[in-house]
Amino acid sequence: MQTLNVLDNRFSALNTYNTLSTDALVAEGFTQLLFDKRQMVTFMSQLQTTLDLDKLLTIFSIEAARYIDFSGLYFKSPQLNKTLRGSRKAKKERCFELKMGDDFVGTLTYGINSPISLTNFKVLEQLHNCLLYPIKNAIAYHSAIQLAMQDGLTGLGNRRYFDEQLKRAMHNANRHHTLVGLVLGDLNKFKAINDTFGHVTGDLVLKEFASVLRQCTRDSDSLFRFGGDEFAIIVENSIDSALTIIESRIVFALENNPLLSKYQLSCSVGSTFMSRADNEESFFERADQILYRRKTQSAAHLSVV
Repeated sequence: MQTLNVLDNRFSALNTYNTLSTDALVAEGFTQLLFDKRQMVTFMSQLQTTLDLDKLLTIFSIEAARYIDFSGLYFKSPQLNKTLRGSRKAKKERCFELKMGDDFVGTLTYGINSPISLTNFKVLEQLHNCLLYPIKNAIAYHSAIQLAMQDGLTGLGNRRYFDEQLKRAMHNANRHHTLVGLVLGDLNKFKAINDTFGHVTGDLVLKEFASVLRQCTRDSDSLFRFGGDEFAIIVENSIDSALTIIESRIVFALENNPLLSKYQLSCSVGSTFMSRADNEESFFERADQILYRRKTQSAAHLSVV
């Protein structure tokens, strides 16, 4: 793995214009610029136009393609992974570690089809250094957006994020004629756990239940907590039996999870598939009505017992 280092500079999160100028690059030791100052200024200006990592990689790839033959570009950092749209498998991969001093930014991997010449390798190093601040700003922006869309306790998506994702999932399902399912869950008698054992225990139960949901679903499914003890799952590119399978997994997991079974935690679930006549409100309302009926039935059964 090739490691690229530049001297550390002050960095202000979310500032798209906080990047190394051409003169600064020269001052840092890059005195042998292999493309002229005007080209570098133009390229750096383009990189400063967006905080969207997909768009940033696209802008970068257009310039990099002038110097190396690659069919795939992949960025990976502790916060997120991105693949350049249209990337395909290549004969070989070449991985570069992007760093600013001791500060690790991420890795940039190329799927290359032919060897990189020494001259073009040096140009690539300069391109990487132009990318460092913009990509770090894009990561910071992405992290801020993710925090705004997350439930702080469980790490699942919050209600605001759910509304956005449901709209997107329904649009994609209509466009590609695929199935999208919605699962709503409500923990039974969760308030009694808080009242009896305290909110610290209640929080542990909620976090463990969120972990159970992750185990019961695919990586491509989207999980949410609305607050309190209400949860939701959006199941895209689904099959007819998917929602029944998820419900069965949740029931089994609750019965066999050491922590949740200790507090006799159960969950009422309402699930349904989107119809072509649905909007977001009607889709959610139908799943919610199914959940309400099942919760009422569960409460009636427990009272009889």
